[in-house]
Amino acid sequence: MPALNQLVSLCWLGLGTLGSRLASALVIVVGIAGVVGVLVALLAMGAGFEATLVATGAPDQAIVLRGGANAELSSSIDRQDVTVISAGPGIARDERGRPIVSAEVVVVVNIPKKATGTDANVEIRGVGPEVYALRPNVRITSGRAFTPGRHELLVGRGAAGQFAGLATGATLTLNQEPWTVVGTFESGDAHESEIWADAEALQSTYRRNAFQSVTVRLERPELITPLEAALTTDPRLHVDVTPTLEYYATQSERLRKLIDFLATTVAVIMAIGATFGALNTMYAAVAARAREVAMLRAIGFASGPIVVSVMLEAMLLALLGGAIGAGLAWAIFDRYTVSTLGANFSQVVFAFQVSPGLVARALGLALLIGLAGGLLPALRAARAPLTDALRAS
Repeated sequence: MPALNQLVSLCWLGLGTLGSRLASALVIVVGIAGVVGVLVALLAMGAGFEATLVATGAPDQAIVLRGGANAELSSSIDRQDVTVISAGPGIARDERGRPIVSAEVVVVVNIPKKATGTDANVEIRGVGPEVYALRPNVRITSGRAFTPGRHELLVGRGAAGQFAGLATGATLTLNQEPWTVVGTFESGDAHESEIWADAEALQSTYRRNAFQSVTVRLERPELITPLEAALTTDPRLHVDVTPTLEYYATQSERLRKLIDFLATTVAVIMAIGATFGALNTMYAAVAARAREVAMLRAIGFASGPIVVSVMLEAMLLALLGGAIGAGLAWAIFDRYTVSTLGANFSQVVFAFQVSPGLVARALGLALLIGLAGGLLPALRAARAPLTDALRAS
């Protein structure tokens, strides 16, 4: 009988006896479902966080920070520096001829989370009057924009969903001064985790004279190079100029690496346990079918198809467990919204993202566990002495 026909016959025979071995087979399925579910959930968290920050900014935007600062909270830019930066080459202008520049103040305040009631760091961003021309993706979804000079707040959709007391009409106390929430906005990026206010009013409340950053809109993306050259060589300034897409991608890198490391570590530990579970299960399955396999070998079945059939059975059970784990992770966590601490020591609101590529990686791990768990039992089945196997009850 050709080897392929033998393999098909052995596979059907193995699948036909799964019902009598259902409990042991479930050990593999459930164990690997747990591994894959945890791995997908953790990686989806990292992917969602990264996607939120990477989507922040635009090719025609640049952020200016004090030289050597790696985040806005560690940066400080004087008012006279803002004037010099606003006159830089390549900066776009609005219909009135004003440079599209937003000198911004960053303040972190404690606001309780809705889910737990515990305080969390929330970022309040004081923005300039050109902010809507600078970030055209911002859309007010309820209420209205704040009025410049007044103690009014515009809350990002993510912040409004995660933190208490940010509904339109609510009052927030900032440095012992009352501020009123007048609306909410969407932007599709990390700015939805923030609360916006007029920069000058926010400076007055916190007794500040400097800004943390200056974000500019360019006439064309390629003009970032001459702008950077002009500002970094100007003796009046000590600043760094970075494309906003690059800046926010860098902000996500450290946490993404940490999440990937934790996901890999947890998955490896769980995978080792699942592999031993698969080994025990497949050894038991081979032992229970020892007489049957010996008879098949005696009537001419080759060792190769026997080895492959046992491994395929283990991999099939592993794939089933992986699919269940990935499906549960997708159903529970995809688009699930949470917040975590970002680079400015403030919460970034983001949604888990379970992508096809991520599921494929997890299923690949499941197959690898099945392969490792089925290989040794398969070799044992093929190499067992016929006389010993035939005597097995």
